[in-house]
Amino acid sequence: MEEKYKKPQGSYISFMSNKVKAHGGINLAQGIPGFNPPQELTQILSKLSTENIHQYAPGIGNNDLLELLLKKYQSEYAFTKDDFLILQGATEALSLLYIYFNKIIPKPFSALAFEPVYESYNNLPQIFNTGFVPFPFQNDSTVDFDKLENTCRDKDVKVIFMGTPGNPFGKIWSKKEIDNLLKLSKTLDIFVVFDAVYRDLYFEEKPYIPLDQFNPNLFYVNSFSKKFSITGWRVGYLVAHQKHMEHIKPIHDYTGLCAPSILQQAIVEYLKNNNYEKNYIAPLREKLKKSYSLLSSALKNLGFNVPETKGGYFVWAELPEKYPDGFKFAIDLYEKQRVAVIPGEHFSANAKNYIRLNIARPVAEVEEGIEKIKAFFGK
Repeated sequence: MEEKYKKPQGSYISFMSNKVKAHGGINLAQGIPGFNPPQELTQILSKLSTENIHQYAPGIGNNDLLELLLKKYQSEYAFTKDDFLILQGATEALSLLYIYFNKIIPKPFSALAFEPVYESYNNLPQIFNTGFVPFPFQNDSTVDFDKLENTCRDKDVKVIFMGTPGNPFGKIWSKKEIDNLLKLSKTLDIFVVFDAVYRDLYFEEKPYIPLDQFNPNLFYVNSFSKKFSITGWRVGYLVAHQKHMEHIKPIHDYTGLCAPSILQQAIVEYLKNNNYEKNYIAPLREKLKKSYSLLSSALKNLGFNVPETKGGYFVWAELPEKYPDGFKFAIDLYEKQRVAVIPGEHFSANAKNYIRLNIARPVAEVEEGIEKIKAFFGK
């Protein structure tokens, strides 16, 4: 194998994104938004930088931020503030949960996620030396629940990760599907982790998240990273039943300790004083929808098969038949046109001929990327 096709040991996302950071180009690889945060938010941060707010925040999170989250979610369920925990992004929430699961679930057990699989879902079980089961969608992107139940029984599945919209494939689950999943979790006593990072970034119909059915088997993860274009701030949160939270918080004390105090306070002041849903997130949805339409249409015209996506940051695309190897395609595309994408095999062993492309970039940049991809194809 040529040296240029040598595969990295770690994340393909970091590998491809670092090429752009080192050598330039268009980064359609990593889920980094190409948009500025809300101007009001950065102005608040600038003001706070001169104030005495640079030391540790409370481990459970900024009290005002917890109150705002409680107010936001009480329309869905009668939560208490103790059900919330502010963390260093959704990634810390997922890893903290897996530390906890590894502690309380009798071994052997497995975690399951739906293919194509976001990298934390399959790598956390590997890190903790537990089983992992990738489960495929059917051809129409629905779930065969009889097959899922049999798989969960056969493989000792005790944790299911899911996102709606998902990453890398932006499927939005129907309420019926989610109800079936919760029914299965109750029958087999499985913990379900809802990764809701892209919850507000739907194109048309708002996804159903079953917080109205909140119970000890349901965990909810979200963050401010994607919807405010502040992925570097690392402020997210976990919602869990108090039965679990009273044991999760002490683990957090010794692993993450707290999220950045000044950034939490900036988010608090922004949320209090601005209609962020109308002024920032709604326009962001329109940008994502437009970029998705442009990129998916262009890829289809080049012979890609693009399963329909209804939200999120990404286009998930099957390469034309003449390109059976997504890794080689990604390397060649970057070397020849300086456009970085992620090989599908990073998310599924069954997706060797797929790629993932980030649409959370300015439209002009997406259009430039399209032209460079067309040039790669000689069109």
